[in-house]
Amino acid sequence: MQCLEIIGGSRLRGTVPISGAKNAALPIMAASILTDGETVLHNVPDLADVRLMLTILERLGVKSERDGNGTIRLRVEDEMNVHAAYDLVSKMRASVCVLGPLLARRKRAQVSMPGGCSIGDRPIGLHIDGLEALGAEYELVNGDVLMRCKKLTGRDIFLGGPFGSSVTATANVLMAATLAEGRTLIESAACEPEIVDLAEYLNKCGAQIKGHGTPAITIDGVDKLTGAEHRVLPDRIEAGTFVIAAAITNGDLELEHARIEHLRAVVELLRRVGVIVERSEKGLVVSSSRRLEPVTMTTQPFPGFPTDLQAQAMALLCLADGNSMITEKIFPDRFLHVAELNRMGARIRKEGPTVIVEGVKKLIGAPVMASDLRASAALILAGLVAKGTTRMQRVYHIDRGYERIEEKLVAVGANIRRVDV
Repeated sequence: MQCLEIIGGSRLRGTVPISGAKNAALPIMAASILTDGETVLHNVPDLADVRLMLTILERLGVKSERDGNGTIRLRVEDEMNVHAAYDLVSKMRASVCVLGPLLARRKRAQVSMPGGCSIGDRPIGLHIDGLEALGAEYELVNGDVLMRCKKLTGRDIFLGGPFGSSVTATANVLMAATLAEGRTLIESAACEPEIVDLAEYLNKCGAQIKGHGTPAITIDGVDKLTGAEHRVLPDRIEAGTFVIAAAITNGDLELEHARIEHLRAVVELLRRVGVIVERSEKGLVVSSSRRLEPVTMTTQPFPGFPTDLQAQAMALLCLADGNSMITEKIFPDRFLHVAELNRMGARIRKEGPTVIVEGVKKLIGAPVMASDLRASAALILAGLVAKGTTRMQRVYHIDRGYERIEEKLVAVGANIRRVDV
């Protein structure tokens, strides 16, 4: 077993290369099921979740090759298996993205109910409703979602859920609709950049998709798709995490490849806190004032403040000069990091889907336990500025979504290392 050991107190200075987006790469990899011929993906991050998706695809008859430099080649060689089983799917929620492609291409899909981070209930009812609207039949069999169809037919589909649009449901219905007969209109579609990237890849494969990046996506079904070459967009959540890393350490970082247009809400919130984020030739540059202002913030679907940066923002606001309020509108139970931050001297009080963060003068290093991917990033950020040593257990969470994070942090001055325990 390993943990990350962080000795706080170093200001971060230098350049950080931002990797490809995990949340774009995974559905694009799943979309290769729809295609004939070879798909070539560049800028794919080397992450535990990516390796898991490759294993799932291999069981579904998709051969893969990796070159070690972020390029993956995918080709469907066997279309017999349609079962994405529990032993793999239970480890990662994004596994459910194979449901739509399997159904559209092979007319049958059996996918275990997905797992992933412990951040509350994450039902897949919208996925099922959307695919049923296209003509699929659904039943639950031994914990698996089983869907069948003779053909899929385009429909007008509303995908709004209790907490707004669903990114993975939009991806699943979008992928299935590419091979449906006729026109599909997805209303209340997710507008996230990762959905735009998926649609752009599919259009390169021969799909007819318009309106991606807006709440209304139109898909005219085609008879077949052919593999294409595509470069995965930079990871806006990794970029946002390093923006906050610069802010919390009063550092100066340049983030290569980061796109400010994907972080507008984050940049605006941090501007009010006292963090300066500007566009540069390579990406973004970040600097911070010594005094951090408290703010009131709410997570929202894109282009709002992303839920995947809520925990990291909370770590920063622990050091603000006053009381901040954070409301979680996407996953209201996504607050398991509160107790761990309080172990480090933070003063955070949870009230339903809202937390009150009372700013403190300093954080203190302590043994902490990561509960999920983004919580682990928040604990690392807190450790970077805490007095003394922080040891974070369950490093497998951070490995799911951040490529070589300790190496990138060490390169800009952090005192962090991976140790056996």
